[in-house]
Amino acid sequence: MTLDQICAQILDRPTTPHRRLVAVVGPPASGKSTLAQIIAAHLRDQGEDTSVVPMDGFHLDDALLKIDGTQNRKGAPNTFDAYGFVRLVQALQSHEQVVFPVFDRNREIAIAGAGRVEAACRTVIVEGNYLLLNAPPWTQLHDLWSFSIALRPPIDTLTARLHARWAEHGKPDAQTWIDTNDMPNITTVLNQSAPADVTLSESPK
Repeated sequence: MTLDQICAQILDRPTTPHRRLVAVVGPPASGKSTLAQIIAAHLRDQGEDTSVVPMDGFHLDDALLKIDGTQNRKGAPNTFDAYGFVRLVQALQSHEQVVFPVFDRNREIAIAGAGRVEAACRTVIVEGNYLLLNAPPWTQLHDLWSFSIALRPPIDTLTARLHARWAEHGKPDAQTWIDTNDMPNITTVLNQSAPADVTLSESPK
């Protein structure tokens, strides 16, 4: 499926009720952020006011993960403020301006109030791992999407990208982190998510 075809399908979907919410979902390193930005840029070129909202701004802070004993599983579903994220997506259906947090991977912290969807915006691309997860409270999101796209590259592609990511960020013992954290999260996304409207092995051209 081409980028033009995907964007045509998105624009064909009704708003719910004020904004059209599009989910771009996939495992870690699948290219969600890149695809979301590509789609948003293409829609803007067609005159559609479009914003991108990443789920990663709802990572729980390391201080809370230490209290919960889950720091070694950062990125798993229970290490996000899932209820807060659901409330944000619900707010995106309003006529109002919506402010959202953004995750700084270099500092491993979420920055409050770092992103904004303007009131005039009609299409929002939301990207994240668990947007179609079949577990509460994530299931509350399913009926909010006007359209959903799942990215599912081969496992060896995901592994290579994760090695490059952690090398760029200077993470020690990257292979151990991939084996004990990234791979379980990948398995969760691939095996416990509801079907998307469109499933791709790579970003469209």
